[in-house]
Amino acid sequence: MENIKNLNKYFDHTLLKAEATEKEIKKLCEEAKQYEFYSVCVNGCYVPLAVEELKASEVKVAAVVGFPLGAMATEAKAFETDWVCNSGAKEVDMVINVGALKEGKYDYVRDDICAVVAMADEYDSTVKVILETCLLTDAEITKACELSMEAGAEFVKTSTGFSTGGATEHHVALMRKTVGEHAKVKASGSIRDLGTTLKMIEAGADRIGASASVAIMNAFQQK
Repeated sequence: MENIKNLNKYFDHTLLKAEATEKEIKKLCEEAKQYEFYSVCVNGCYVPLAVEELKASEVKVAAVVGFPLGAMATEAKAFETDWVCNSGAKEVDMVINVGALKEGKYDYVRDDICAVVAMADEYDSTVKVILETCLLTDAEITKACELSMEAGAEFVKTSTGFSTGGATEHHVALMRKTVGEHAKVKASGSIRDLGTTLKMIEAGADRIGASASVAIMNAFQQK
């Protein structure tokens, strides 16, 4: 892992805090262009700004949907997906209905994801399904990954970063084992240094969500 190439392309450079300002979003985009990160990940209202800031670059814009609790109506998630994709988001990070999963309402969980995937597909946008692994058992994580694949999502993702914990090597490895080559895995939440980043990639992560991407890359380039 020490010789990994193009570490910058693993990163969704992220700013999702409630108090984020336009100035901070512009800085996020400038950093993403400088380091050539894969994408920036922002709240929906900032998608048009991010698209404008990144229009001359290859950096994609990702938006969160149903964030951070995942407990709104499926129709609301679909509408939000339509809005952010129509505004230029090429990736959508949606949160599952965690309570429904825990109650065994698997058809509801699958249909909830399907609605977002169907809307995103109209724009040729990628969907990542946030499981919020810190709230789930291993069996529930496995089931959520299976439902996500059945719904046609391209990624499963560990965390919002706004719950009781973030990504762990164990959860990333479990998700990788469950989805195999049928989907990709994004690790996010509590990834603040190079060592943790490399451990997540080694565990099976295809993408990293982090707000500390610049510091991580600086540490990587100094090795």
